[in-house]
Amino acid sequence: MTHALTDQLKDKMASSIEALKRELVKIRTGRASLSLLDGIKVNAYGAQMPIDQAGTLTIPENNMIAIKPWDPQLLPAIEKAILASGLGLTPQSDGNVVRLTIPPLTGERRKELVKQVKKIGEEYKVAIRNVRRDTNESLKKLKKDKAISEDEMFRLQEEAQKMTDGYINQVDEIAGGKEKEVMSV
Repeated sequence: MTHALTDQLKDKMASSIEALKRELVKIRTGRASLSLLDGIKVNAYGAQMPIDQAGTLTIPENNMIAIKPWDPQLLPAIEKAILASGLGLTPQSDGNVVRLTIPPLTGERRKELVKQVKKIGEEYKVAIRNVRRDTNESLKKLKKDKAISEDEMFRLQEEAQKMTDGYINQVDEIAGGKEKEVMSV
């Protein structure tokens, strides 16, 4: 019974770490990355499809992304999807390929992005702490129902705290790495 709780705790905290990584990948750093386009949907043939299924995505230069659609008729839909995405990038098309030039970041913009990274990191730390709190409440309920002893409850709460500390350290490391990436010119 209690192993199920600790396994559930690990799974939820690990999924928070993965979600944090996915979230931070979307923050642009001045270098081209195909992951910037993750989540952008193109209206093609009457359906929404991920942009990477509408064409070939490449990085011809370290500050440019090129999108060559499978069907040239999709060019306007791709441009429209990028403009609507809120990335702050303006697509340029030559009739065959859509190019996205990633502008260099200003010092002020870098500082804003670092604040955003810290805020996201803090949100995920709170999420991890909430998982710990829920687990502790479940343990207290088990003790109240006499399914586990008080000593067992305290031991498991201590174990949950150690896990929480480890995952919070991971959040700090990941966010710190992203901050360095954003600040590097």
